[in-house]
Amino acid sequence: MGRPPTRPKKLRDGFYIEIRNKDAKSGIKIRRDTRKEMLSAVKEYEKTKDVVVLGEYKDGKAIDE
Repeated sequence: MGRPPTRPKKLRDGFYIEIRNKDAKSGIKIRRDTRKEMLSAVKEYEKTKDVVVLGEYKDGKAIDE
């Protein structure tokens, strides 16, 4: 058994949102290819979950908008 990796994984190009259960500290990141798909996913999940929009990522880095 080896040591677990310490460097965070690079994110693929696309639009990301983070979905959490209500009052939870951590969640999962979901990637969509287009902004329109990301916004429809936000509408779908916001009924039952806490949603944080992380925005667009390119080459593993966030693009400021």
